[in-house]
Amino acid sequence: MRSDYIPGNLPHRSEHIRRLGEILSPSLRFSRASNVFIYGKTGTGKTAVVKYVFKRFKEVADLERLPLQFSYINCRIAGTEYRVLAELCDSIGVRVPFTGLSKAEVFNRFRSSLKEKNMFLITCLDEIDVLVKNYGDNLLYELTRINEGFETGGLNLVGVSNDLHFKELLDPRVLSSLSEEELVFHPYTALELVDILMERAAMAFYPEAVPEEVIRLCAALAAQEHGDARRAIDLLRVAAEIAERSGASVVEEKHVRLAQNMIERGRVFEALSTLPLHSKLVLTSLYLLARNNVQNSMSGLLYEAYRQVCSLLGIEPLSDRRVSTLISELDMLGVLKSEVVSMGRYGRSRKITLMTSIDEIEQVLENDDLLKTILKDVKNLYTVKKEASTK
Repeated sequence: MRSDYIPGNLPHRSEHIRRLGEILSPSLRFSRASNVFIYGKTGTGKTAVVKYVFKRFKEVADLERLPLQFSYINCRIAGTEYRVLAELCDSIGVRVPFTGLSKAEVFNRFRSSLKEKNMFLITCLDEIDVLVKNYGDNLLYELTRINEGFETGGLNLVGVSNDLHFKELLDPRVLSSLSEEELVFHPYTALELVDILMERAAMAFYPEAVPEEVIRLCAALAAQEHGDARRAIDLLRVAAEIAERSGASVVEEKHVRLAQNMIERGRVFEALSTLPLHSKLVLTSLYLLARNNVQNSMSGLLYEAYRQVCSLLGIEPLSDRRVSTLISELDMLGVLKSEVVSMGRYGRSRKITLMTSIDEIEQVLENDDLLKTILKDVKNLYTVKKEASTK
């Protein structure tokens, strides 16, 4: 029931499998295939289809002893251009140190080894948009040009992105090379999610342990969030775990509702944990104000709290204008609510209300090596001054 499990059958994605197989099929004749760009929202089967096709192609390549390799790299997990290059090297048997070499040196080792081995490597760069947003598209440009000068063999790229606007970030030369072929994955419908869950449930649970109405509820809830199959699978899995822990022999709708709440709390934690440092500091400041019974902070008061938090941690604070931008970003995420209010002859200010529970923020702080020190002596870190409330 893990969402990253790749089953032998992928319901409602046979056309995508066929199309990707057609695009990559020249590699089985030791000819260069086109690069492919795949995009669609989270949980629409993109990664599953790529891994499914790679597995089937590898079986044929191994059987016919073709010099053809496949690799899968998640750019978010790899984190840096250096690690992406290191994983490319590793996929063709070239070892590079974890650090210590320049990116140019690692790239040259990869290219020369690929050419020397006279082999094809088909690589999936999943969440490729993360790499480009953090480092630009220079590495992609080099990778899409790597085959120049190769008589045979070379590199084929399968780029995967959840961001439908990602292509706008790419240089036209990179886009034309990466998007020689495109595949779009549309969200699953509720009925399609029912089929997916039915298959998973048949493999994972005892007969009659999961009634059809429970499966339909999981599918309906996931369909509300852009047809996310991962969401549907996680809902059913967590609901089953809750039922098992409570001693129930059958998963019920109440278990699904409990699972939904549990998963949502986990998503909030992940969203807050991955915020940039100064966004976390703004959130920490709101937390401290809330602990001092200030539920609705004016922007001036919040900025003063933020400055004190930065001072206590030895961090240079951002300008109030930049912090105002961070507040707007947190507002868009639903972490807080910001509204402009009139202060009469004092002009206008922003009233900021925390929309996330104190307990959830505290959990995030406890898991942050820098910010958890705040919890040790929270009362002494920031004391709300009565006169500050007029700011």
